[in-house]
Amino acid sequence: MDKFRMIFQFLQSNQESFMNGICGIMALASAQMYSAFDFNCPCLPGYNVVYSLGILLTPPLVLFLLGLVMNNNISMLAEEWKRPAGRRAKDPAVLRYMFCSMAQRALIAPVVWVAVTLLDGKCFLCAFCTAVPVATLGNGSLVPGLPAPELARLLARVPCPEIYDGNWLLAREVAVRYLRCISQALGWSFVLLTTLLAFVVRSVRPCFTQVAFLKSKYWSHYIDIERKLFDETCTEHAKAFAKVCIQQFFEAMNHDLELGHTHGVLATATATATATEAVQSPSDRTEEEREKLRGITDQGTMNRLLTSWHKCKPPLRLGQEAPLMSNGWAGGKPWPPRKEVATYFSKV
Repeated sequence: MDKFRMIFQFLQSNQESFMNGICGIMALASAQMYSAFDFNCPCLPGYNVVYSLGILLTPPLVLFLLGLVMNNNISMLAEEWKRPAGRRAKDPAVLRYMFCSMAQRALIAPVVWVAVTLLDGKCFLCAFCTAVPVATLGNGSLVPGLPAPELARLLARVPCPEIYDGNWLLAREVAVRYLRCISQALGWSFVLLTTLLAFVVRSVRPCFTQVAFLKSKYWSHYIDIERKLFDETCTEHAKAFAKVCIQQFFEAMNHDLELGHTHGVLATATATATATEAVQSPSDRTEEEREKLRGITDQGTMNRLLTSWHKCKPPLRLGQEAPLMSNGWAGGKPWPPRKEVATYFSKV
């Protein structure tokens, strides 16, 4: 159990590296999924394009959404976006930075899928087989004598060698090589453009807006750390609250049982004293847990605190000029100086 706890703490402290590893694994998984996928072109006019576009666009969209879902910061971004402004203003630059950071990682697997699909060429071949220039690559003298629907039916069967019967018009190998060459050229162009775009986003952008970039990065980390510390504090408080509540319950039950099994006034008094000592002794042992409660010892107060944290988070301003009040901050008004009063008692 300790090993799993150490691993979990390591992943929390290295969340960025962990998410990069997850995105890399998803990218490799997307490539493996495509290699294991059985591509079956319908070889029908009008259906080839729809099927190919579905294979080219639907899995990347699913992978992108999975990349966002697996990122823990998506809930933090939604919470920061939807929370009331309260006493802390929302910075759109920080929200944009958080979304861009998540989107960059989530786009890795979709980019790999699209690149692998284009480099393989099957999807492009199925989608654009009806657009092959037969007059240039095949027997152009026969094209004018064929009706347009018949020509489209013949060319739509190019991806399916078992049913293709148009070699007298266009050799299938010629059409396949032609379309795969274009598909691979588009694939390498797509890889080059995405690499250049990633280089510009990661390297060039901070050079032009360094101050704004640093501010957005800092407050993004602050929001993440603040949320983790608040969750940890709530967990610690809930644990202490439950422990004290359970101990009080068992102490009360022990007191009632001892009172029920005693007879006589003297025995009752003795049992009461014993029960009082038993109650006081565990309370001394739970003093540390009571200190963790920070004075919040009932459900209503805790609910009001959580509501106040959501609606009016404290402003990002520290110091004695803004002391913490019961449900927020004092708006920058300092406490008035306390007057010390000494009381003297004389012996009569």
